[in-house]
Amino acid sequence: MLTVNNLKKIYPKSDRVAVDDISFELRPGEIFGFLGQNGAGKSTTIKCITGILPFDGGTIEVCGCDMKKDPIKAKMNMGYVPDNHSVYEKLTGREYVNYVADLYRVSKADRTERLDKYLDLFKLGFAIDKQIKAYSHGMKQKICIIAALIHEPKLWVLDEPMMGLDPQSTAEIIAYMREHCAKGNTVFFSSHNLDLVKRLCHRVAIINEGHLIDCFDLAGHEENKANLEERFFKITGTYEKRLFEDYVAQEQEEMRPDMPVEEEPHTEESAAHDGADDAED
Repeated sequence: MLTVNNLKKIYPKSDRVAVDDISFELRPGEIFGFLGQNGAGKSTTIKCITGILPFDGGTIEVCGCDMKKDPIKAKMNMGYVPDNHSVYEKLTGREYVNYVADLYRVSKADRTERLDKYLDLFKLGFAIDKQIKAYSHGMKQKICIIAALIHEPKLWVLDEPMMGLDPQSTAEIIAYMREHCAKGNTVFFSSHNLDLVKRLCHRVAIINEGHLIDCFDLAGHEENKANLEERFFKITGTYEKRLFEDYVAQEQEEMRPDMPVEEEPHTEESAAHDGADDAED
């Protein structure tokens, strides 16, 4: 579905290698988690995979299509949801989806059927004929997701897709990620939410300072799931025993601090009672 071999990317006028000799392969039907700190090389890798950025070494193949030799064919098999919902805000939602559908050569009949399905799924029918500039953050994210799915891509690339979404919208996206993979497709999922990743992803890769440090299975491997946070913190150099123990404990017990005990209000009745007690003394 997606094969990345020895990927290397160096930005112009920079001595630092942003991505250095990264290799991995995604299987049909899996959700693949991609983890790393800010600046680790996640977004650079994703932009190379999606053809947004050129790269300096290695190869990327999407459904057997080489990104350098045949970029159009490679991109036709891919849907991409960025973390910043970049859209043409003067268009209506319907106009934007139709624009993307034209790019991917989706027939009128197919786009109409799919759009109706996704509008129902993501509860966006009420706004589809309004300009996108009037949309909330979550609505913009939803229209990006619909546009990325309108051509039914084999590979769905998601970069922090739940950022700023309400719980219902998040649940809707998760449900469709699972449905998408159940059809034999693949999801490449970049996220900072470790708890969601270990509950949702079949495998996970951790990148740090441009290097792919670890890649391991989560599905069916309870020990790997239990140790995901610790492995991530140690690989990224952010492990601190006190904070890590607190992080893990959050899943096992209540972590809310005790509320201060409120004193009873001092009323005239209580004041009179206090005075009577003083007189008896």
